[in-house]
Amino acid sequence: QVQLVESGGGLVQAGGSLRLSCAASGRTFSSGSMGWFRQAPGKEREFVASITWAGGLTYYPDSVKGRFTISRNNAKNTGYLQMNSLKPEDTAVYYCAAVRLKIGSSRSDDYEYWGQGTQVTVSA
Repeated sequence: QVQLVESGGGLVQAGGSLRLSCAASGRTFSSGSMGWFRQAPGKEREFVASITWAGGLTYYPDSVKGRFTISRNNAKNTGYLQMNSLKPEDTAVYYCAAVRLKIGSSRSDDYEYWGQGTQVTVSA
């Protein structure tokens, strides 16, 4: 059974940084992608970043490009999301997700496995 466990969320002031981690267990990912999504209260789930397990190709929406960096450590089966220059509008529950075969997808429906989420709160 595949499990994804996020960690690293918390409260930070605007302009600050946080690093989220996503540890995968139950399966070693060597293809497909890992993605990060976020959901703020009353809003739809939003794509934040994705990375291919093989090759490390990354994808970002304009809202976070230049501020967020996704990475992965295949040996540890773990992914990361480094978030810099955080803004109050980045406040949300952040979820990591994984899919075995697709790459570069920003659609949450394409992802097969999901973590439980970690809260990120950015104060003004």
